[in-house]
Amino acid sequence: MNAPSKQPRHWSDPWFGNGRFKLNLVLLALSVLPAQPGRGAGPDCWLYCSRNLWVDKNIDDMEALFRRAANAGCTHALLADSKFAKLGDMDAHYFRNVERVKQFAAELHLEIVPALFPIGYSNDLLWHDPNLIEALPVRDALFVVQDGVARLQPDQAVRIKGGDFSDLKQWDWKDDIVQPDGGAALIRDPKGQNARVVQKLRLTPFRQYHFSVRVRTQDFHGTPEVKLLAGNRALNHNYLGVKPTQDWTTHHVVFNSLENTDANLYLGCWGGGTGSLWFDDAKLEEVGLLNLVRREGAPLSVHTTGGKELIEGRDFERVDDPHMGNRLWKGSYDIYHEPPIIKTSLPNGTRLRVSYYHAVTVYDDQAVMCPSEPKTVELLRDQAKRMHAAWGAKGYLMSHDEIRVWNWCDACQRRHLDAGALLADNVKTCIKILREFNPGGRIYVWSDMFDPQHNAHNDYYLVHGDLSGSWVGLDKEVTIVNWNFDKRSDSLKWFADLGNRQLIAGYYDAGPDQIRAWLESAKGVRGITGAMFTTWQNRYDDLERFAKVVSVFSPGT
Repeated sequence: MNAPSKQPRHWSDPWFGNGRFKLNLVLLALSVLPAQPGRGAGPDCWLYCSRNLWVDKNIDDMEALFRRAANAGCTHALLADSKFAKLGDMDAHYFRNVERVKQFAAELHLEIVPALFPIGYSNDLLWHDPNLIEALPVRDALFVVQDGVARLQPDQAVRIKGGDFSDLKQWDWKDDIVQPDGGAALIRDPKGQNARVVQKLRLTPFRQYHFSVRVRTQDFHGTPEVKLLAGNRALNHNYLGVKPTQDWTTHHVVFNSLENTDANLYLGCWGGGTGSLWFDDAKLEEVGLLNLVRREGAPLSVHTTGGKELIEGRDFERVDDPHMGNRLWKGSYDIYHEPPIIKTSLPNGTRLRVSYYHAVTVYDDQAVMCPSEPKTVELLRDQAKRMHAAWGAKGYLMSHDEIRVWNWCDACQRRHLDAGALLADNVKTCIKILREFNPGGRIYVWSDMFDPQHNAHNDYYLVHGDLSGSWVGLDKEVTIVNWNFDKRSDSLKWFADLGNRQLIAGYYDAGPDQIRAWLESAKGVRGITGAMFTTWQNRYDDLERFAKVVSVFSPGT
């Protein structure tokens, strides 16, 4: 099972808290490749910076930050902005700010490396077409016509036993700390203990389910969760969004049963702290057409139970979900809303079998783009063209990162590729596009989806198939931005053996000791070009100390 994390790339390791370790200085004379023309002989020192470049104050702050970075010895800045996916809709003001950033970066001899191709966190590109989200299949769900409308009717009734929590014995098991409290389940001061109630569910494969529960908290320190576990796979990965103190509030979970006929439902928290948490009114239902995706590679199919195919626009009206991918703006998705219906003039009682594809997100609305639709490739090409016209950069970073939903829709499945081969094909396409618009330019990519010690393996989140072999799509000219701290020695060796240069993505809001450990592990590894100050909390107070640690490891020391 993949454990959720609000900071997927956040580093922590209690080993560093004991203060008793000593790290030798890393001599990079043997581990850093010869300097490229126009660059210093020492290791590169990067910083990561994510900003909305339309806001003038952000540009002012960036200039101050870049001056600090340059004075500290930084050589590169990895720059991200959600608007990089929407340059065709940006105004003159935005591009004036781009020019301003380019100007002061050039004055400071700080090379900007823009990030593009958000394969993994695709919401920004999905702004162009929310239906391009990778979608999960529902197969042959039963709908029955009544008064001109076909609505879902479950083949198999589903319900929660003891969902009103008046009798906790109706649940299959619970941790002792979970107690009844006035018709609700109460968890008080778990203080590191697991506190859960569990029930086994019977499901129909490849159906869409909606679970809801009311939650109340009082000064609760912990993360209330609802988990659907089928074997070693979690079927849901969204955060509930429960506040530390809140009155009774209904929270929603939507999941696809995939190939499973049963799953275990967990309510509670893992390793919570102090405070009180209540659950009540747990309900489960099968739903249909929720967050319905409409595109060629995600077809909607409606048949009578006798096998006759019905034609959309003739036998029933076109079906769309206007809320799909339009929660706050295009490319933002919600978990639950009232699903659309099928309007038809078919006689009452007509039974239909409906197959379709629906959107699914991970954690806080992370959406992944389908790699197989031609329009996806068109959008990637358009982004590369506009980005290079705006920045004219020497290099770009491809944002393939934590791809958690993959290879389910018909567009992907009819290619008959495993998940890793599908990713290899996509990254190869992206490399080709970049070389078309920026011949001879440098190309970088995050490490995790090409690292078998990290995320390039079987049973990764809601990926269909095995991600092994994804690295076949990389060539030796692509520089790997490696953030696999936990297995850094094996990971560094893996990419070095593939023949790729590597840039270490360090810090991760954990202090300078983290990069010292990275560089110690990098000793003797060929092709390490430097390290990047990587913060996801916009914390730059340790920037100078980080740069100093990196600078010590220059060749010849």
